Amino acid sequence: MTDPNSEDSPRLVAEATPGDNSAPESVGELSNRLKRMVEGEFGRVRLRGEISGWKRATSGHCYLSLKDEAAVIDGVMWKGQAALIPFAAQDGIEVIASGKLTTYPGRSKYQIVIDRMELAGEGALMALFEKLKAQLGAEGLFDQSRKKPLPFMPKVIGVVTSPTGAVIRDILHRLADRCPTRVIVWPVKVQGAGAAEEVAAAVRGFDALPADGPVPRPDLVIVARGGGSIEDLWAFNEEIVVRAVAGYSIPIISAVGHETDTSLCDYAADLRAPTPTAAAEIAVPVLADLRLTLDAYAQRTERCARRYVERGRERVEAQARLLPKRDALLGPQRQRADDAAQRLDRALERRVTLARGTLDRTAGALRPALLTQRIAAARQRLDQTFKLVEALNPRHVLDRGYAWVEARGGGVVASAEAAKKAGALLLHFGDGDVAARVEGTGGKAYTRPTPDQPTLL
Repeated sequence: MTDPNSEDSPRLVAEATPGDNSAPESVGELSNRLKRMVEGEFGRVRLRGEISGWKRATSGHCYLSLKDEAAVIDGVMWKGQAALIPFAAQDGIEVIASGKLTTYPGRSKYQIVIDRMELAGEGALMALFEKLKAQLGAEGLFDQSRKKPLPFMPKVIGVVTSPTGAVIRDILHRLADRCPTRVIVWPVKVQGAGAAEEVAAAVRGFDALPADGPVPRPDLVIVARGGGSIEDLWAFNEEIVVRAVAGYSIPIISAVGHETDTSLCDYAADLRAPTPTAAAEIAVPVLADLRLTLDAYAQRTERCARRYVERGRERVEAQARLLPKRDALLGPQRQRADDAAQRLDRALERRVTLARGTLDRTAGALRPALLTQRIAAARQRLDQTFKLVEALNPRHVLDRGYAWVEARGGGVVASAEAAKKAGALLLHFGDGDVAARVEGTGGKAYTRPTPDQPTLL
């Protein structure tokens, strides 16, 4: 048990102990001493480890931890240095980080302030490649169902590549040899910082061109780069490039590197070409071969047409051989025509003979005395008919004291009622016409007198 009166026992208020001639040190002072000691002892270091807890703050600074199987150390990259990282940093990647070892008094820990970060060899790069491939493949960006067919003969081809390298010259030369086609080059960096962003922007730029704009919209696009190490080709493995190519509406050929080189851009494109020159060969057919093919089609068409005509002629000739001869077909008709002609001659002769007999009989009956008698009889009948017509002439009736009454407006008046209605009359007598007017309607009607009855006026 500790004696409460001893010098080592805790007191309520701190007091200076005999032989202690230094004042108590503050936490900040100790932290600063530790910071100076660590920075002075270690200075700049290079660490190899696996990234863990990678996080980019809204300020642009990045925070992470580097770990191996034995220990973990925190790290920080300021915004300016973080923008220079040539790959997409993420958890699980083994890197070599260079920077200054220091402490962070606010949390009583030591950390490394990283100013440069690189992948820890090609093995780490391949591990990152496989990780990105698995991640993007799981999203379906490499599915065969997304691939678009290439146009048979594109009128305009867009090329995304460096304008100064041998790649563009090889493509143009091969296109000119096979089938001259209009080419539009979108110049980009194909290696180093910012290359992936430029390639993605070029791909999206071609896709955004309007169909009727001043710059024609390509029918096919080639993304090309010459050969190199996996580090040289890494821009075409970046996620931003892969997503731009996979979401493209124009058919696209990826020709990155040599035949043995493979990039994630190759998986996302509609077709992979082993080299840029091969991409040009795939893009267009050989014009000379097309002409030969068209000539062959023309010859085949001509032969088919000629053969069709020949077969038709053969069928017609075969059918003609089966038909009866002309003389056999027309013989009976000719014979019937001859028979009809003979019968017609005989019939005409008989008809003329009969007509001549009828004429002779008629001529015998036409004697002058008989004709005179018939004319006299006809004249007598005509005289009797004339006398009858004269007797029925209404003018002769008027001569016997009768009158013909007609309304002034026209029309025969046949009754007393009609005369009353007409008012003004015209009386026709045998020797002339007299106008009359109906004055009164109260008189008695005239009655024809009988032999024993006087006339009433």
